[in-house]
This record gives sequence, structure tokens and C-alpha cells, in this order.
Amino acid sequence: QDKKVGVIAIDPTSPFTGGALLGDRIRMGDLSTDSGVFIRSMATRGSLGGLCERSQEVADLMDGFGFEIVMIETVGVGQSELEIVEAADTTIVALVPESGDSIQAMKAGLMEIADVFVLNKSDREGADRFLTELESILDFADENKRWKPPIVQTIANSGEGITDLQNEIENHLQYLKTTDILRKKKRKRIENYIRRLIREKLLDRFWQPETVTKLYSDLDKIMQKDISPYKLTEILIAQFLENQK
Repeated sequence: QDKKVGVIAIDPTSPFTGGALLGDRIRMGDLSTDSGVFIRSMATRGSLGGLCERSQEVADLMDGFGFEIVMIETVGVGQSELEIVEAADTTIVALVPESGDSIQAMKAGLMEIADVFVLNKSDREGADRFLTELESILDFADENKRWKPPIVQTIANSGEGITDLQNEIENHLQYLKTTDILRKKKRKRIENYIRRLIREKLLDRFWQPETVTKLYSDLDKIMQKDISPYKLTEILIAQFLENQK
């Protein structure tokens, strides 16, 4: 379609070395030479939500530079890596038949976040059984939801099903626009963004040398159970507020 596409690929950071492989770019070698595609690999750097701390800003920059489609690949989705829901207009959950994903699909939160399910490697053994299981799970989903996530079968190696996936993404976008959900999602995204900025700036102002000195001087009191962490927190906050006057 001759559209400019931005790809943000998130890789986990090692808790031991602080490094990340950022191997997504290697897997997308053919795309990296496409003049209409820009790939930015990013490390989570300790973030536990499936994204990294600045992925939203990078997505906004890509939007500002005229990228019509921005794709964010998360580190994966378990029971807590669900930040993608707030960051993206359409959330796609990709599953494969032979890796026990039928159990993964039932995890709390995963069924609720998917706008589109993709069953990749659908030519593998067990794909039909898995598709039936997934359809059964969706039948038990909230019947009051106006959008029922479609299931698209794909074979990435051959490109089979990719056009169907594109059509379902566009269908979901039209649904968001006609129901005013898209505007509400963007407002909520901006609200959360501002909340995070306020939290970061307050923390930067809070952790002044005198606060750190006070904290370290009272750690022994907590160890000896002379004061509780809750009480020390109240004291530190009161001290901070007093210094702001």
C-alpha cells in the first residue's frame, strides 16, 4: 500500500548483566532494507509490563515523522505483561499450536486484551484442535462485548493468511472509529502518560541527598523494628512537603 511503517521491537534485559540481544532486527533482515520501514530495537531495562519505559515516546515520534502504521512487538504476554493494551489501538495476540498455548490463552488477562488472535504455523500438527479450543474459549467470553476477536490462521514462512490479518486489523480500526472508542483510548493514553511523567518528576525531586541520608540513617531502626517502613515513609514525605514550602 506504499505506507510508511515503523516497527518497535522490545527485547528483555538480563537482570544479571543489564544487556539485551536485540535480535528482532536480525529476524527482520529483509525489512531493514525497505525504504518504507524503520525498525527500532529497544530493551525493557527492568520494565515488567512487556514494553520498555520509553516505547510510547518512540511511537509518538514515529507518528510525528509521518509513519502511518506503527507496530510494537512486546517481549511476550504472560499474566502481567499487558501494557500493550494502553499503548496500542489494536492488540494482536499471536499463538502457535505446538507450544502449549492453549493453556497460555486461558491465563487471566490474555483473553481480555486480544482484539485479534493469530494462530501462526497453522499448517503444523494440532493446529485444528487448537483452533477449536480457542473458539470454545471465546464462546465463554463476555457476551456483552460488541467486538468479538476474530481468529486468523497464518503461515508466516509463506505469507499465507497475512492479507486476512490485515483485513481484520482494518475492520477493528473501523469499529474503534464508529464507536468513539478510538478517541477514548487516546485520551486515556495521554492521561496515563501525564501520570507517569508526574510520578517520574516527583521522584526525581523527592530523592534529594538529604532524603537519602535520612533514609539510610533510619534503616537500622527498621531492622531493629523500632519503626515501621510505613511510618518512615510518612516521615520522609512530610519532610519533603515541608521543604517545598
